[in-house]
Amino acid sequence: MMKDLPLVTIKTHRIRKERMDVEYPVVEGLLNKDAEQYINSVIKSIVYTLIEQTDYNENPITEVTGRYYIRTNERGILSISIEIYWFSGGAHGMTVLKSVTFDVATGRIYRLQDLFKENADYVKRLSEIIKRQIRERDIPVIVDFTSIKPDQDFYIENGTLVIYFQLYELAPYAYGFPTFRIPNDEIEDIIRKKVNN
Repeated sequence: MMKDLPLVTIKTHRIRKERMDVEYPVVEGLLNKDAEQYINSVIKSIVYTLIEQTDYNENPITEVTGRYYIRTNERGILSISIEIYWFSGGAHGMTVLKSVTFDVATGRIYRLQDLFKENADYVKRLSEIIKRQIRERDIPVIVDFTSIKPDQDFYIENGTLVIYFQLYELAPYAYGFPTFRIPNDEIEDIIRKKVNN
């Protein structure tokens, strides 16, 4: 049944120069070469945009490292996260995590809203779930959490939607990236059944 879905081969590419060592994924072996080229150009663009956000080019002591995580690579969905860390002296460095989810058959990028039925108030539903998890997990927030953004950072892992926040966006630095797994049964009624369409 799933045999017509393309198999995604991931190779690691590396940007290595003085004070920089960044690994990022490159997709190979897709049937749709345009999709493959587009997916790789998006990933590369994310990596270089994140590197530009560090002060590597301005500060001669800044060190930059980067790695990636394959969150999902099955059933025609590829969800990846790219993490860039930089240190310019001081108490600690800074890390940014950027995720992107593709339909590998077409190269289409899924936005958070694409995962839900049209007109579903997914922002309200997800925000309520996250508010509850903040209370249950006793997360030390530095701002009162009211709502996610409509384009909040997310990835898909083990068939589950994961919403996350950047460092300092919600909780203290020491807490890392506040991450919220959204139980499928709590959003089943508003989720788009076939995301691939």
